[in-house]
Amino acid sequence: MPNPPDFAALAPAVSALRQGQVIACPTEAVWGLSCDPDNDEALAHLMRIKARDPAKGVILVAGSIEQLQPWLEGLPLELHAPLVASWPGPNTWLVPDNGRSHALVRGAHSRVALRVTDHPVMRALCDAFGGPLVSTSANRASEPPAMRRDEVSAIFGSELGAVVPGELGGNPRPSTIRDLVSGQVLRA
Repeated sequence: MPNPPDFAALAPAVSALRQGQVIACPTEAVWGLSCDPDNDEALAHLMRIKARDPAKGVILVAGSIEQLQPWLEGLPLELHAPLVASWPGPNTWLVPDNGRSHALVRGAHSRVALRVTDHPVMRALCDAFGGPLVSTSANRASEPPAMRRDEVSAIFGSELGAVVPGELGGNPRPSTIRDLVSGQVLRA
């Protein structure tokens, strides 16, 4: 696992996020694209540059479970246990939307995808930003995800506000996705 970056190294990315731009960053398994989950323009730009169907939704990644509390409000206490037991780590949970999620984050679903990352760069980025970020693979729709920083730059170039320095976390595949209510595994 890579070392956490110096907060000064994250300053350009945090500035770009606050200005409503999309950034690229290393994650546990692949390079990802991130933006402010509450910024209409940033979310629309992300969907546009990925050529992603907005109905699919995207994942919110946080540096801690506390950063996800607004999305977990109203969730029955018994449903918190699987979250606490599996985070931080490569586990994304589909949690019933309590009305907090932006339509482009949720997509055409009644649930929102949430994860607390154990990748030190992503954790530091969320902490520096002050909350969760959208996280989706750095690729155009139906193309394989970028595995190197130079691939990200070749694919997206000037469409990005910043590219965060760092390395992938070494996971062989993206996070497991499970439905919190049913326990069903949607992606192993």
